[in-house]
Amino acid sequence: MTPPPNTSTFGLSPGTLVYVGPEVAKDTTLKIVKYNEQYHEQHTIKQIKDCQISGDKPYISWLDVDGIHESGVIEAVGQLHNIHPLLLEDIMNTRQKPKIEFFNETYVFVSLKMLYWHDEMGEIEAEHVSFLLGSNYLISFQEKRTGDIFGPVLDRIKASVGKTRRNGADYLLFSLIDLIVDNYLEILERMSEELEELEGLILAGKHKDPISELYNLKRQLTLMRKYVLPLRDMLSQGLRENSKLIGKSTFPYFRDVHDHVINAIETIDSNRELLTGLIDIHYSTLSSRMNTVMKTLTIYSAVFMPLTFIVGIYGMNFDNMPELRQPNGYFYTLAGMAVLAGGLLIYFRRRGWM
Repeated sequence: MTPPPNTSTFGLSPGTLVYVGPEVAKDTTLKIVKYNEQYHEQHTIKQIKDCQISGDKPYISWLDVDGIHESGVIEAVGQLHNIHPLLLEDIMNTRQKPKIEFFNETYVFVSLKMLYWHDEMGEIEAEHVSFLLGSNYLISFQEKRTGDIFGPVLDRIKASVGKTRRNGADYLLFSLIDLIVDNYLEILERMSEELEELEGLILAGKHKDPISELYNLKRQLTLMRKYVLPLRDMLSQGLRENSKLIGKSTFPYFRDVHDHVINAIETIDSNRELLTGLIDIHYSTLSSRMNTVMKTLTIYSAVFMPLTFIVGIYGMNFDNMPELRQPNGYFYTLAGMAVLAGGLLIYFRRRGWM
């Protein structure tokens, strides 16, 4: 049975396995992949005791745990592979920030986020992903979703396409991290396209109220920066470590992922600056329109002010008002008012006020 969702581990002792994240209705599934250049095997594990893997085999073993919400399953996997309880706690905490930890030459722990772009809501969704790299084996943990985020890598291994089958578990770790980072760049490209479209509409004055969309994009970029920025330091730390679990031949690939992360961070920062500029332009445009309206209203008020004064004088109805006895006084007054209004309009236009 799936436990209820939790939002905090406050008050619990360190290492207590409590799932922190959204509620999940499906059961955790375990899948194991074994391969080398000439061999490939993949099957789903029915009993947890059958998921134990080791690095003393003539092939690479990859255990994929799909679903981190069942503490009993995570604890059993951790006991079989001697995973520290604090790491198991980080695996089950979807709020854990990206990080990397080296445990001597036993294993390397990596935690990061897989991001998705929700088209209907225009928002980013994050999936917590963790890896445990050992000698000749890799264990991956991912939140239970409708699709498997590692599908493209599994397809490459099955079809023996690329270099995965010819390299070790460290290259498999690179392939999975590279898949996640490439998805960052794809999301950023889509957000950049949406931002460029908004920019064109705002500059052309064709978008009446873009502020909600602008602030939503800014919020999503801020959220994405929170997930991507720690990856730069994480990969830098991994490249500085002299671990035997990551071979020298794999280091160039991790440096390439590091470059992609830096590119993603720079794109996020440039888009945030562009968003800030567009928000300023939008408010400046609104202010300019308001000033134009106020100027127009002021001009018409200035034109009608003397006309109102004239009408007020002749509306006092005193007996001793000689103009009231003029047969054509009404027409003379209207003509004078028209000339006065026309003269004021010409004067304002010559001064450049309208």
